[in-house]
Amino acid sequence: MSLLLTGLAASSGIAIAPAYLLVGSDLSIKKQHTADKNHEVARLRDSFTLTTKELKQIRQRAHQNLGQQAAAVVDTQLEILNDPVLLANLERLIRGNAYTAEWAAKVTTDHYLNLFEHMNDNDYLQSRALAVQDVYKRLLSHLLGIKLPDPNALDHRAIIVAKNVTPTDTAQFDRRYVAGLVTDYGGRTSHFSIMSKTLSLPVVVGTHNATSQIEDGDLLIVDGIHGKVIVRPTDQQLEHYQLLAGEFAREQQVWGALRDQHTVSKDGRKYEVGANVGTLNDIKYAHDNGAEGIGLLRTEFLYMDQTKLPTEDEQFRTYKKFVTAMGEQRVVARTLDIGGDKRLGMFKLPHEDNPYLGFRAIRIGLAKPEILRPQLRALLRASAYGRLAIMFPMIATPEEFTQARDILDDERRKLGRAGVAVADSVEVGMMLEVPSAAVMADVFAPDVDFFSIGSNDLIQYLFAADRGNSRVAYLYQELHPAVLRLVKRVIDAAHAEGKWVGMCGEMAGNPLATPLLTAMGLDEFSMNSSQILRIRSLISHLNNRQLQPLVHRALAARSAREVEMLVKEYVPILRKE
Repeated sequence: MSLLLTGLAASSGIAIAPAYLLVGSDLSIKKQHTADKNHEVARLRDSFTLTTKELKQIRQRAHQNLGQQAAAVVDTQLEILNDPVLLANLERLIRGNAYTAEWAAKVTTDHYLNLFEHMNDNDYLQSRALAVQDVYKRLLSHLLGIKLPDPNALDHRAIIVAKNVTPTDTAQFDRRYVAGLVTDYGGRTSHFSIMSKTLSLPVVVGTHNATSQIEDGDLLIVDGIHGKVIVRPTDQQLEHYQLLAGEFAREQQVWGALRDQHTVSKDGRKYEVGANVGTLNDIKYAHDNGAEGIGLLRTEFLYMDQTKLPTEDEQFRTYKKFVTAMGEQRVVARTLDIGGDKRLGMFKLPHEDNPYLGFRAIRIGLAKPEILRPQLRALLRASAYGRLAIMFPMIATPEEFTQARDILDDERRKLGRAGVAVADSVEVGMMLEVPSAAVMADVFAPDVDFFSIGSNDLIQYLFAADRGNSRVAYLYQELHPAVLRLVKRVIDAAHAEGKWVGMCGEMAGNPLATPLLTAMGLDEFSMNSSQILRIRSLISHLNNRQLQPLVHRALAARSAREVEMLVKEYVPILRKE
């Protein structure tokens, strides 16, 4: 009897093959103390040496099999392992508390993971958490003398099923044999996605129970488009998905042909489809997928896992690499967006009962200009090397935007007086993610150069529902008429002042939202790179003039479900979504 599992679609495609369970021994440990601290420190150092050697071997294999981009992902683990602060902290725990090396490693790992917890809407931060877990797992395996499961041992074509898959696991896959991936845990982490897509593997993550429901050798269908896994499919299901796999392969060919083309609708209107990025590694993937710029540069990555704030010069050098890598294409950099679900180890935020509505993003920047001003100076200096735009996150009132822009203008004047080169024109905008700002968009519009709609937070705040909370996630509805009315209001307000509007939340990459957003006049879409060509292809089939009745009916609808049905009625190619 067939079984359907659902999860998150992390990498597109359809795979049909037997399962190969990649589940290792239990590495759980209990709190223990030692009577010989020197011995534990020596064991700890030996485990660091062995883990470093192991990771370097994996890196070499990744470079040989998958190229430099995959090898660079393993570097993240090596950087964590080679951080002298990490080893010093572990030794301090052993000598100060008489912990065993295993328990000291667990205490330290838990500390870092606590910093990352509940970060379910930030791929970069989740990938860092995964890297920390991977380093911990390898250290522990050497301390306990337990061999980890070896992905490289697979010698036949199969779909890997695991509780979680780290980038180093993926780096060891043999592309001749791995047909797809299914995991119990995990999200659409950027590193994981990069490597999965490098291998062109269909991936479904976050099924919660795949390893307990699937046995070695079970025939599986992995639908990486819709986030479905069918275990022991029927003949009818097999036939259906074999047809879909063929259709997907043909679509891939069509999308690939659009890589170097502009995004133009059937009736001739041009749009920009850019990428959301968090690290320099993401740039190549954006280029490979035909990004027309960077619609969201998450600058938080510069601050993560650091023991002190990055200097202005350190930031400048990094931002310069982004803008030069994109040539004449625009890079929209968001100033530091922390607080809520994003925490920094070096910057202790006060405890708040409701941090999502508390001290975060631009509120921190305005209260602590010693953080905001160096970042703005670094961004302004980098603007001389390309086409850089700056946007402020979490703006709720016109006063906040004015205050932030005044600081930016002040720093620009200071740089000018010091003879430092800055681009003649740097666009300054705001991330529109708070309902009060959306309602007041016409008031903001004269003072901004652009809006970028952060649909993830805007929808959460609009419905007062945390999309990461499974009990209320049903309220997170991208197609709800309330969302569409706000988006339309923002677009109309901006266009009335001759300003452009982008969107950088997940809604921008939702094909069912695309016809509505293009017909309402959204100018720029920014999304995970893997979605770019699909959205470009879809836009090329749309005639916005013919979609105006759809917009009117959607805005007057009563529910997201009704809007979805309307979209499929007007755009037949979306009926399979």
